[in-house]
Amino acid sequence: MARDRREVREGFARIHGFRLYWKSVGEPGPKGTVVVLHGGPGSTHDYLLPFTDLADAGYRVVLYDQLGCGRSDLARDVSEYSIDRDVRDLEELREALELGRVHLIGSSYGGALAIAYALAHPAPLKSLVSVSGLASVPLTVRGMERLKAELPVPLPEILARFEARGDFQHPEYLRAVREFYQRHLCRLSPWPAELTYSIERSNGPKYLTMNGPNEFTITGTIRDWDVTEKLGEIRVPTLVTAGRYDEVVPEVAESIHRGIPGSVYRIFDASSHTAFWEERDRYFRVLKEFLGGLP
Repeated sequence: MARDRREVREGFARIHGFRLYWKSVGEPGPKGTVVVLHGGPGSTHDYLLPFTDLADAGYRVVLYDQLGCGRSDLARDVSEYSIDRDVRDLEELREALELGRVHLIGSSYGGALAIAYALAHPAPLKSLVSVSGLASVPLTVRGMERLKAELPVPLPEILARFEARGDFQHPEYLRAVREFYQRHLCRLSPWPAELTYSIERSNGPKYLTMNGPNEFTITGTIRDWDVTEKLGEIRVPTLVTAGRYDEVVPEVAESIHRGIPGSVYRIFDASSHTAFWEERDRYFRVLKEFLGGLP
């Protein structure tokens, strides 16, 4: 176990026969524990380290690498990678670390995972925060297709041409993908080192199995996932956030907001998919205001 002045601890928990890496920042106290879920599916927790700033406000913040991600074990077979499995692992991890009731924050795919967890395990939740998350992959894909079509000429044609060939690794195609990411994933230049680290160390097999070859080509097992009609079952206080230029377009966040009774919606006008980096100060003012106003 490692420690610093913010009481950082880290370790591995044995979850359903696999070792999952976790990191805890801060100590349990009256404000409670925040669990933060990374995206991908297949990324690592590192790009979400700004959320450890909540420890300075009195929260314990717990991050972890999901099965097949980062420092955690790989699955024995790619068939083990699924939203349902990630939900079961999260509940097992919460119990193994004795976290009690938690505030759950999910980014991107982690937002989908947070919603899936809230539907399956409402009792352990104090609150829910969707950070550019989604409840419908088909709706998300339609929004991404619109963003692709709005790219400067000749980028839409380049993307369409190589996608028709199934050639997702051609240098010309990857340059067009990078332009999409610069506009709709993170608009900072250069990107934060933690974000670059998470992307470069993303688990290819999990990402390809569940998602597909890139952010806007979702051909994996989650392609039809849609729990929009179930959102009304979520009764915990909920904050839904998105960036104006988000690859998960604001209409997706708005659909979550409409579906969850009493939820709060905030959009960040200078941001894309990582408002907690792009508008960090404002993002955490909004988040702390939401969490601080809970009973």
